[in-house]
Amino acid sequence: MSDAFKSFDLAKASAVENVDELPFGVIVVDRKGTILEYNRYESDMTGFTRERVIDRNFFHDVAPCTAIRDFEGRFEEFLSSHDTSIEPFEFVFPFAKGAQRVTIVFVRMNFESERATICVVRHPDGPKADHDGSPIAV
Repeated sequence: MSDAFKSFDLAKASAVENVDELPFGVIVVDRKGTILEYNRYESDMTGFTRERVIDRNFFHDVAPCTAIRDFEGRFEEFLSSHDTSIEPFEFVFPFAKGAQRVTIVFVRMNFESERATICVVRHPDGPKADHDGSPIAV
């Protein structure tokens, strides 16, 4: 797990009222993968505005490289639990200007059975995403 995430206290993160204040990407999705919230950090890192991604499917429209067993499948299994849960794992986004190594953390509170948060913690040695502004795949 990255030092950025290790040093960040999840209790403090959950107390933050505005997800734009968090120092890592936050994507809140429903059980089907539809994006409900997308914070400023993630928008700055990906180049995708909130308006472009809200109500789109994270796995198929926004980040199709995550529509694999090791990511989307893991997410589906994660949501099948009824307990508060946190699941971190390493992932590599294959961007055109080079792969970007990140720590993904799924977070779900027991009272939120129909949605979960995907935290994207970028490693300091990884390149920033560079999108060319082309449309998101549909």
